[in-house]
Amino acid sequence: MSKSLPRHALAVALIVAAQSAFAGTPLRVELPAGSAAANGRLLVSLLPAAQAEKAAKDGKVTHVEVSPFGYAGGALIGMDVPGLDAGKALLVDTETMAYPSGLSTLPAGDYYVQAVLDTARDNNYGGGSDDISSAPQKITLGKGGDLPLLVLDQREPAPGDYWDLPKGMPEAMRTQVLAAKPHVKPLDIVSPKLSAFWGRPIHMRGWVVLPPGYDAGKDRYPIAYSTHGFGGNLRNSLYPAAAASASMEKGDTPPMIWVFLDESSATGTHEFADSVNNGPWGAALTEELIPQVDRDYRTDGKTASRFVTGHSSGGWASLWLQVRYPKVFGGGWPTSPDPSDFHDFTGADLYASNANVYRHADGTPIPLVRDHAKVIASFEQFAKLEEVTGPVGGQMASFEWVFSPRGPDGRPMPMFDRRTGAVDPQVVAYWRDHYDVAHRITTQWNMLKPDLDGKVHLIVGTADTFYLDGAARKLEAAMKSVGAKTDFRFVPDRTHMDLYAIGDNKRALSRVIAWEMYRVARPDARLPADLPKVPVEAPAK
Repeated sequence: MSKSLPRHALAVALIVAAQSAFAGTPLRVELPAGSAAANGRLLVSLLPAAQAEKAAKDGKVTHVEVSPFGYAGGALIGMDVPGLDAGKALLVDTETMAYPSGLSTLPAGDYYVQAVLDTARDNNYGGGSDDISSAPQKITLGKGGDLPLLVLDQREPAPGDYWDLPKGMPEAMRTQVLAAKPHVKPLDIVSPKLSAFWGRPIHMRGWVVLPPGYDAGKDRYPIAYSTHGFGGNLRNSLYPAAAASASMEKGDTPPMIWVFLDESSATGTHEFADSVNNGPWGAALTEELIPQVDRDYRTDGKTASRFVTGHSSGGWASLWLQVRYPKVFGGGWPTSPDPSDFHDFTGADLYASNANVYRHADGTPIPLVRDHAKVIASFEQFAKLEEVTGPVGGQMASFEWVFSPRGPDGRPMPMFDRRTGAVDPQVVAYWRDHYDVAHRITTQWNMLKPDLDGKVHLIVGTADTFYLDGAARKLEAAMKSVGAKTDFRFVPDRTHMDLYAIGDNKRALSRVIAWEMYRVARPDARLPADLPKVPVEAPAK
């Protein structure tokens, strides 16, 4: 009986064989001598040199990233690194976990390559200062020779105080943010409900924006809660908070208290939904945080003067909060919300027989990202790239952490097979019964109607980048089917990214929403003569 290679030696041999078409020495990474040992998710990105140089500022490539937005060649390679000691080169497995395929199948040519050790394992949600990177290197594949040693010696500066603004921030924005500082207060409470769920203190955070004259007066004010989209966090929520303050100072928007909530978490956006995986975020918000804000600030303290809004994943959260807690909120203004009717989950009908999120019944790919009529990326591309980046924190995984039942391994059950796109109907049935907004309305309208009717004000572009107008139309039809009062506005040719623009003002929709809220709380208030109108598509004949 012959002697077999040890498992690790066999793996190394396979990696070297796979890379031998390009190099005598395979791809390796190393921490420089004197560095502390590190671990995390290693990500190696390769992009065709011409593409990387075209996208680079002044032609100097400082960052290499494979992205579903405009992906056009190259590869992303991922692998877990349990431990990496300084000065000891690690052989990169360039074949096992790679998108769209391993290094050995890349066409010959010039590429830029960069390695990132994601020590916090959060790059699926945008990454952070915990990353350790190599400098981008230009290499040639297909002519033999050695592949480079990528030295992980680049670190982003650790973030400072939230008011320590980035050096590259435009001066006008910097001035606006700093001017708002006296009126923007940090919000930080430890939630008893969430802490009990996780077994450790869990903080709920955000920014409270006070209207002009608040400190000198005794008036009470309406309040609006705003939730950010996927990729947002407390730090970048400071900027819309400052913009809201500036808008009230100028008199463009009415005097209100605004709360910009942080809905980011280690698993993605928790959406302020009660979840068996993330915990009772909805209950914590409505039963703990909101009452605390009402005690600490001079809010009207009543449903008719409490509103919720948000965009994208924040749009879904604001829609969900209004529908799930109609006695708490006096109106919801979701914009471009994530799918609210799972018959159209960004193009896929999750309830169809043999449902698949990668392909339609006729076998054609289901697109996920578009620029008007041009398809940028398919659902499959997006999902498989996310899988290589890491198992936690991505957009698709985030949905599962919110919507899915918990599996035997203690993690949320996947809604679909990452390899084939096949949908698990049992998981989808759980999604339907717990989080499909249209299903909740059509099956519970008699109970919801007294507190919800007329409170949903949904706005989305007809060219939404992620096809979210499809689910919004189905939700509108569901609400009309039960006789609900509806306010759905479909803005012609607007995308996910430019929905808030009206004319030359890129944030005009924010002003419109603020005044619409204020008129609910203060019915006698007069609207400004120059308030723009939201353009809407003509009704179908």
